Amino acid sequence: MQFSKSTAYGLHALMLLAKSERGRNVGIKELSSSLGASESYLSKIMSKLRQDGLVRAVTGVNGGYELARAASEITFLDVVQVLEGRQHLYECFHGSNHPLPALEAAGDEPETPEFAFGEGCPVKQVMDAAEQQMNRYLQQHTIQSALNQAGSCDAHAAGKK
Repeated sequence: MQFSKSTAYGLHALMLLAKSERGRNVGIKELSSSLGASESYLSKIMSKLRQDGLVRAVTGVNGGYELARAASEITFLDVVQVLEGRQHLYECFHGSNHPLPALEAAGDEPETPEFAFGEGCPVKQVMDAAEQQMNRYLQQHTIQSALNQAGSCDAHAAGKK
């Protein structure tokens, strides 16, 4: 499993917006330059974040983007769900809500797969539990908490010099 580059750019863009001075909007050119992404690609990401209410686009001479909510209120899960989607990561193909195999000949009973566990599928239970743990972890971490952690790492690194 791997998160897309869109998610990485989106999270980093939100970190940059959170670090910018209060009341200062960050333009797409500056974001693009800082993140090393094309303006058009980053614009699509920022548009999704705007549509979901995570950022606000400000027009005009000093226009750009700003956080729509406090950095402490934007979780990593919020960003992942906007940019990756809200679907489950694992879809069990042995579930009871999938069509049965085609009949071999007219009138034959369809064969039930040997591993048909239905809703009690142990593979699905493990995968769903793993997804729930990951979602809880991402829900606990905000843009602000990541900034705080980055600040303490910077301070620690500066102290070692």
